[in-house]
Amino acid sequence: MPEPLSLLLPVWAGDRPDFLADAFRSTVDEQTRRPDQVVIVRDGPVDARLAARIDELAAASPVPVEIVALERNVGLGPALDAGLEACAHPIVARMDADDISLPHRFAVQLPIIEAGADLVGSGLIEFGDHGGEELGRRTPPTDPAGIAARARFADPFNHPTVVYRRDLVRSVGGYTDFALMEDYLLWAKLIIAGARVANVAEPLVKYRVGAGAYARRGGLAQLRAELAIQRRFRRLGFTTRAQYVRNVLVRGGYRLVPVGLRRMAYRSLIAGYGAGDRARRPTRRGGAG
Repeated sequence: MPEPLSLLLPVWAGDRPDFLADAFRSTVDEQTRRPDQVVIVRDGPVDARLAARIDELAAASPVPVEIVALERNVGLGPALDAGLEACAHPIVARMDADDISLPHRFAVQLPIIEAGADLVGSGLIEFGDHGGEELGRRTPPTDPAGIAARARFADPFNHPTVVYRRDLVRSVGGYTDFALMEDYLLWAKLIIAGARVANVAEPLVKYRVGAGAYARRGGLAQLRAELAIQRRFRRLGFTTRAQYVRNVLVRGGYRLVPVGLRRMAYRSLIAGYGAGDRARRPTRRGGAG
């Protein structure tokens, strides 16, 4: 039986109004199977143009929109947890404020959830800020065993593509405030809890990339986040001692090498680029990569 869907979309002061409009319309108005509710989390104050665009999108939306306005910028994890509390439906889909969903995204993913999965992601297409040229593709592992194995070394899901069971996510504590790695930690907790996981290899989201992403994946802040997530995984029993040592050496070292080498390592070892990748110049904000 079809189940209702809430769309969870965080927005913060750094987002562009035109990109937000494209993200919203592609994931709501243009879907062949639309969400039944949209929850926009405004993570702290935004300027007048962005606030006006949020209000315009909510007013014109073909489905109900709830705006969760946080008084201060709390970061992605806590903002998503606040948004989850406002999601009225048992299935939740994630979307970022500068990406684009393909029209059949939910028509593909929701039947998999309705058939018994708890968490479903997909492949994605990277494209640049200026124009829609494809820059590369990330193809995740698709079967549960492959996802579980991948998760011990790298994030097995493309976060902006995922659809999941709200109550299961809340039962493991949600995202929490684990900056730069909140999604990766959540997937690990779900796998430990026995979640039924899946990915669709087909790219269902276009992921916007901008200047500086490989630079932002390195540096001391990213190294500290990397070491913290590896320590947490070890305490949870998610990784073995050997896996912990490997990850600290390989992933920790990746945070410290020059940007050119980091780009090569990310594409060949960590991100899971598919055969369709043309090895151009994707660059964007950091994350669990």
